Amino acid sequence: MATPNRPQEIPSRPELVKSVPVNRWGIALAGVIMQIALGAVYAWSVFRIPLTKAFGWTISQVTFAFTLAILMLGFAAFVGGLWMKKSGPRRVAIAAGICYGAGVFLASLSGGHLYWLYFSYGFLGGIGLGLGYIVPVATLVKWFPDKRGMITGIAVAGFGAGALITAPIASRLIGSIGVLKTFAVLGIAYFIAVTVPAMFMKDPPAGFRPEGWQPSEAQKRQRAGTDYTLTQALGRWQWYALWAMLFLNTSAGIAIISQAAPMAQEITGVTAAVAAGMVGIISIANGAGRFLWAWFSDAVGRRAVFLTMFLLQAVVFWLMPHVTSFGLFTTMEFVIVMCYGGGFGTMPVFATDYFGPTNVGSIYGLMLTAWGFAGVLGPTLIARVRQSSGHYAQALQVISIIVLISAVIPLITRPPRAEQAEAEKRLKAA
Repeated sequence: MATPNRPQEIPSRPELVKSVPVNRWGIALAGVIMQIALGAVYAWSVFRIPLTKAFGWTISQVTFAFTLAILMLGFAAFVGGLWMKKSGPRRVAIAAGICYGAGVFLASLSGGHLYWLYFSYGFLGGIGLGLGYIVPVATLVKWFPDKRGMITGIAVAGFGAGALITAPIASRLIGSIGVLKTFAVLGIAYFIAVTVPAMFMKDPPAGFRPEGWQPSEAQKRQRAGTDYTLTQALGRWQWYALWAMLFLNTSAGIAIISQAAPMAQEITGVTAAVAAGMVGIISIANGAGRFLWAWFSDAVGRRAVFLTMFLLQAVVFWLMPHVTSFGLFTTMEFVIVMCYGGGFGTMPVFATDYFGPTNVGSIYGLMLTAWGFAGVLGPTLIARVRQSSGHYAQALQVISIIVLISAVIPLITRPPRAEQAEAEKRLKAA
């Protein structure tokens, strides 16, 4: 029995379960479908104008419903991770479908009542988002120890692409049946799209690995080799380093996403109609970044990916104010949003490598609170600096400096086991 201060050792190699008669790719497909439905929350901008026109609410009042949903996502993901440990992923995923579908459906009753929109879409819907988001992420890394980065990237890419699918559908529904009835229709659709795939969510047997697979030496160096509990992980400085990386990367990306259209108009001089076309490009970049960076991390390592993303963003943010071409500006924004998505694609497997797959639901779930806090800091920072300086140049330069300094964190971070091994080596030498 493991002591409270020592992480659980992973079973020795001969005891590992080699294969089970379950199609793990079918579970992966179910997870992707869930994430697409949950990622529809990124299509919130479609509802902003219809709601302000119908009920006289301000843009900031309407936007707060989305902000609240993202904030609740972070905390609910932590609760979902703890719950998964006790009850398994299926029950948590079903609860996610109920909360998310009900939240969006009940938003159809918010006509003239702003507080009800906050409760239904923001609070209840946000809880469903968090419970549902953590399930595929924490489940699939256990089924794919040989392809952790790739499979996590595939799963969360669905979340990033959700708005690309939902936005045109929601727009047509709003035009034909109105904004409130659209909430009702989408709420039912989300309930089905989350709860049906939820039936396929299950954990593999303890110690599962694909038949014939052995971790490479590079993978062994990246991974802690032990399973930490949440309490043990919180006792390691590496957990806080990973939280900070996710927080800083997300803050930078979401700052750009929140101001994409007006920033393009100011810097490049395009019309509002042209700038609005960036919404679809952002969705593509978000989804692509979640998969490509996570997949790339399997080859070069998670630290190298975050180091590269921070340095790349530092250069792009610094150069953006000096760009006059809309095409070049869009390319730069595409790169930044790809890095934003890359953080969500790479961090789950980063946490799994450092703290083991057994309790990654709660360990990474708590880490997702960084998303909620970044959703407040990033947009607030860029908006206030823009208001005080009168232009976006200074705000972009401030963010550039922040992400440049952030590159120090992946540079110095090592797996807990590597740190322990180095300490033991020094003691032996002494």
